[in-house]
Amino acid sequence: MVDLSKLFLGLRFAHGAHSQLYHGIYKDEPVAVKIIRVPDDDDENGTLTVRLEKQFNREVTLLSRLHNQNVIKFVAACRKSSVFCIITEYLSEGSLRAFLHKLEHKSLPWQKLITIASEIARGMEYIHSQGVIHRDLKPENILINQDFHLKIADFGIACEEAYCDLLADDPGTYRWMAPEMIKRKSYGRKVDVYSFGLILWEMVAGTIPYEDMTPIQAAFAVVNKNLRPAIPGDCPPAMRALIEQCWCSQPEKRPEFWQVVKVLEQFESSLASDGTLHLLQNPTCQDHKKGLLHWIQMLGPMYSTSSSMPKPKFT
Repeated sequence: MVDLSKLFLGLRFAHGAHSQLYHGIYKDEPVAVKIIRVPDDDDENGTLTVRLEKQFNREVTLLSRLHNQNVIKFVAACRKSSVFCIITEYLSEGSLRAFLHKLEHKSLPWQKLITIASEIARGMEYIHSQGVIHRDLKPENILINQDFHLKIADFGIACEEAYCDLLADDPGTYRWMAPEMIKRKSYGRKVDVYSFGLILWEMVAGTIPYEDMTPIQAAFAVVNKNLRPAIPGDCPPAMRALIEQCWCSQPEKRPEFWQVVKVLEQFESSLASDGTLHLLQNPTCQDHKKGLLHWIQMLGPMYSTSSSMPKPKFT
C-alpha cells in the first residue's frame, strides 16, 4: 500500500489512453507515478472499469515479483475509488525512443548499439525465465537511468505465458507486433523476440519501422505480404542475419533471448578484437546467415523448443 502522506506529485511527463505519468517524490526518493483513471462515461456494465482493474492487478502482480537490473523497479501501488496508482523508480534519462529521436535519423556506433541491445536482451531473458511475456516491447517501453543502463518497463499488457488470454486482452503496438499476435492466433514468448528484431533494425536504420505507413497498413502488410523493413546495405552480414532470425515469420525459428545474449556477446568480443562485427566461433563460414543459425543451434536449447518455459514463479 501507498502511504499517501509521503507521496508528492510533480509534473506530468507522459500519458496514454487511460493513464497519466508524473514525476513524484515518495519517502524522499524520486519516483514515477502512473495514475489510471476510469472515465465517467463507462457503460452501465462497467466494462472498462473491469478491464482497467484487471490490467492494474496484473501489472502490479508482475512488477512486484520481477527483480532484475534490466527491469524497472516496483515501489508501491494503491487504489482509491475509480483511480489506480502504480509507483516505480524514476529513470532520469527517459525512454530509448527519446534517445533515438535525438540522433535525428543517424545510426548508432556499433559498440553503443551492441551495448544497448545486450541490456534489452538480458532483461528479456530474465522476464522470459520467469514465465512472463511482455507483449509490447518497443523503444517507448525501454527506459534509461542516469548511468545509461536500460530497463524494461510498462507491464500493462504483460501476462504469464501459461495464462495469456489471447482474445480478451488489449493488443500491443502494431509496428512492433509479431504476425501471429496480429492475427490473434495462438502465440508464446517468441512474440517478444520478433519485437526485439524490429528494435534492432530501428537502431541500425535510424528510423521507426514502416515510417511511410499507418500502423494498420503496416500490420496488414506484415500479415498478408510478409513485409519487413529494408535492412540498410551497409549493415554487417552477421547483424543482418540476427535481425532476420528474430523477425522470422515462423516463431519456432526465432532464437530464445538467452541465445540472443550469447550472439551479442560474440559481436561485442569481435568488435573489441578487430573492430568488425562477426561470430568469433564461426570465422570460416562464408554464409553468415547459415553460420548464425548453425551457431545458435550448436548452443542447444536451454528449454526444449517444443515445450513451454519453466513453470511460472507467481503461483
